[in-house]
Amino acid sequence: MAITALFITCLITANILAVKLVAAGPFILPAGIIIFPLSYLFGDVLTEVYGYATTRRVIWLGFACNLLAVLAFALAQAAPAAPFWHGQDAFVAILGATPRLLAASFVAYLLGEFCNSYVLAKLKIATRGRWLWTRTIGSTVIGQGLDSAVFVTLAFIGVLTGGDLVTTILSQWLVKTAYEILATPFTYAIVNYLKRVEGLDTYDHHTNFSPLAVAD
Repeated sequence: MAITALFITCLITANILAVKLVAAGPFILPAGIIIFPLSYLFGDVLTEVYGYATTRRVIWLGFACNLLAVLAFALAQAAPAAPFWHGQDAFVAILGATPRLLAASFVAYLLGEFCNSYVLAKLKIATRGRWLWTRTIGSTVIGQGLDSAVFVTLAFIGVLTGGDLVTTILSQWLVKTAYEILATPFTYAIVNYLKRVEGLDTYDHHTNFSPLAVAD
């Protein structure tokens, strides 16, 4: 439950922060990058300890919670402001989002998270549970790469030129992957603790890997 709560908190917080662009050396990145890679870390922990089927439920729960937050923001934005309150423009600038950006975010999230969990589960079987770092980093490289490519392409094609589009995708991908690599000791600590406390170390030998599957 705690890992699920942290996963969803990272997801929703990152989407709110993403409206601000920050300069990180030569890179221009959304501020959501401060916390968004942690959703992949917690996703890795869920898959490694509890398996793909459990992670699938959490991914869809995160999607539903994010959608609920977006709907709440939209309703609050549309509600008449008090006559003495003058923060409507700032409120809309921070919590408002265009349909195109929302669609890009939702599609990228689902593709990236499901790919990340699938790759980690398959690598765990292939490595017989050894070399956790190869699974967490390898799955992140693929999942974050897909997430960055899909989001930036859907959100900014026609807005950014071809070269700028590729640069933005690669910048996000590299920074997110580096984040995951640096967090590897943290991932090991959480995974080892949960496996010991829960008495679980799930292998997805007979799992249905369809993202839409209801049964395990």
